[in-house]
Amino acid sequence: MKHSKLQSSLWSDKIEAGVDEAGRGCLAGPVVAAAVILPKDFHHPFLNDSKQLSRKRRDELRIIIERESIAWAIGRASVDEIDTINILQASFLAMHRAISQLKPQPEFLLIDGNRFKKYPDIEHNSIIGGDGKFLSIAAASVLAKTHRDGEMELLHESHPEYCWDRNMGYGTVLHRDALIKHGHCIHHRKSFTLLNKQLALFN
Repeated sequence: MKHSKLQSSLWSDKIEAGVDEAGRGCLAGPVVAAAVILPKDFHHPFLNDSKQLSRKRRDELRIIIERESIAWAIGRASVDEIDTINILQASFLAMHRAISQLKPQPEFLLIDGNRFKKYPDIEHNSIIGGDGKFLSIAAASVLAKTHRDGEMELLHESHPEYCWDRNMGYGTVLHRDALIKHGHCIHHRKSFTLLNKQLALFN
C-alpha cells in the first residue's frame, strides 16, 4: 500500500492529537470541530485535507478513522454562541469541547491554522495548512467536515429552501438568492457581515 505523504506526528514520545474545525466561513449552522489521536503507525494512501477529497472519499475515510483511531471526539458551537462570542472564539470553543472528550487525554495538540486559545495544561503547535501536512490533523478535518455536513443535511429537511444539502450553509449564489427570496431563519448567523447585507434588503 502506498503511504500518504503526510507526516505521522511531531513528537514520537507523546500522545498527540490533531484538531481541526469545519464551517467557520458559513452563513448558517454550527461550527464543528474534531480531535483525533491516531496510532503512531497509522497510514492511509488517500488521507489528506478534507477539502482536497471527494465526498465519497471523505465518507469512506470517516469509517476508517473512527474505527482505527485510539480516540476521536466531536465538539460544536451553536449559531447563538457564534453570534454571542464571535466565530473565532466559537471555533476555539468547539475545539476545546472536542479535546475535552478524548480518552486518553493528549499530551500535545496539533492545531490547523495560525491561531488557537490554549487548552489548559496541554502544549500545542498551530500549523498553517496543517491538514495537508499531518495525518492526525487531516483525520480531524475529515471528521469535522463529515459530521458537520450530516448536521446541515438534517437542517435542510426542515428548511429545504436554502439548499443546505448542497451548499452546507456556505454563501453560494444559490444560498444568497434564497436569502433574498425567503429571508433568514433561526439557523442563520446574524452577526455575519454578508448576512447583514442580505438582511438590509428587507429593512
